[in-house]
Amino acid sequence: MKIAMIGTGYVGLVSGVCFSDFGHEVICVDKDPAKLAKLKAGQVPIYEPGLDDLMAKNVAAGRLTFSDSLATAVDGADAVFIAVGTPARRGDGHADLTYVMAAAKEIAQALTGYAVVVTKSTVPVGTNRLVKQAILDANPQAEFDVASNPEFLREGAAIDDFMRPDRVVVGAETKRAAEVMSAIYRPLYLRDFPIMTTDLESAEMIKYAANAFLATKITFINEIASLCERTGADVKMVSKGMGLDGRIGSKFLHAGPGYGGSCFPKDTQALARMGQEHGVPMQLTDMVIKVNDQIKRRMIDKVFDLCGGSVNGKVITVLGVTFKPNTDDMRDAPSLTIIPALIGNGAKVRVVDPQGRREGEALLPGVTWEEDVYAAVKGADALVLLTEWNEFRALDLNRIAGDMNAAAMADLRNIYNASDAKLAGFEHYMSVGR
Repeated sequence: MKIAMIGTGYVGLVSGVCFSDFGHEVICVDKDPAKLAKLKAGQVPIYEPGLDDLMAKNVAAGRLTFSDSLATAVDGADAVFIAVGTPARRGDGHADLTYVMAAAKEIAQALTGYAVVVTKSTVPVGTNRLVKQAILDANPQAEFDVASNPEFLREGAAIDDFMRPDRVVVGAETKRAAEVMSAIYRPLYLRDFPIMTTDLESAEMIKYAANAFLATKITFINEIASLCERTGADVKMVSKGMGLDGRIGSKFLHAGPGYGGSCFPKDTQALARMGQEHGVPMQLTDMVIKVNDQIKRRMIDKVFDLCGGSVNGKVITVLGVTFKPNTDDMRDAPSLTIIPALIGNGAKVRVVDPQGRREGEALLPGVTWEEDVYAAVKGADALVLLTEWNEFRALDLNRIAGDMNAAAMADLRNIYNASDAKLAGFEHYMSVGR
């Protein structure tokens, strides 16, 4: 089948590459000349493990191309995917549909025959019907159906999530649209991965409900971690005990500095705004947003306590600034709250992150970027472990403690333990919920 993918951001590029690996002809469209030039040169503009090799394979096979011409891509396409950004709107937190609606209007003018227009972007409930109306308004003669196909890709594991999904959700109004979507996902159907077909509104809601629930799990265990610190309990043991309950599960029960990234912050805000608009306040989601912000600020207090109450004039080495490992994504990362607070209070901050510098240089002015952990900790007054990259899981703590001006560590991902840190020479060690 021929697929047009409008937008080559994280979702669009990963989806386009994976669809081409299914054997479909995929044209990815983007209006950014710099990004398009990189893609045509075989360079992946984001960091996602394995994406560069898979992209090169399908470009070489002739199944995957990149273009700035939406009309060319849509001409003769069986399905046109809208995978543009829906950032939180300034002022009210609602999902900004500007790019989605602009794409819909442009698609309307480019349609040359029947196609399914598929919203891959995360959009509020009711958006697909707005997309349908926008296309009809722009081209009353257009022959098309709309479908909702929300993505559930974890950054750092997106290819595996696409190829071996927990489920594929498709919202469709007509049998014809459902059949096209089934044909697109046929390789997954043949391997018995669940493909759930529902109405448009339910498909749209599933995405927001799933992300809000996962954000709630993270926030819940972080609140429990705060209580564990006061009572002497160990949050890692608590998480394990909870996770062994099949009704709860162990995923997303790891205490830390709060959630961030491209999905949870904006999707929880958008769900809360939807609730307000429909007169059904999302009280639990509102509280999750509030508590997550408080957790980030509590991490700042931890670093202050580690440094004796003041960071003024202190050299602090931070390991990891991306919101999670195996990505270069800095969106709503805890580091964007914590590091500016340290610098604002007089700290000199050194940063080490395997992939964070490309975005981080603009977002974290005033920090010193280092490539090597051991060089970054020399003469430092405190070490803050903020992102659990594999590179930081087996450090030589003895060497680090010996090279620091003051052997003090805030392990905000609970990678190490107090006894090992003490044996290595750390005079002060703080973690989360222990």
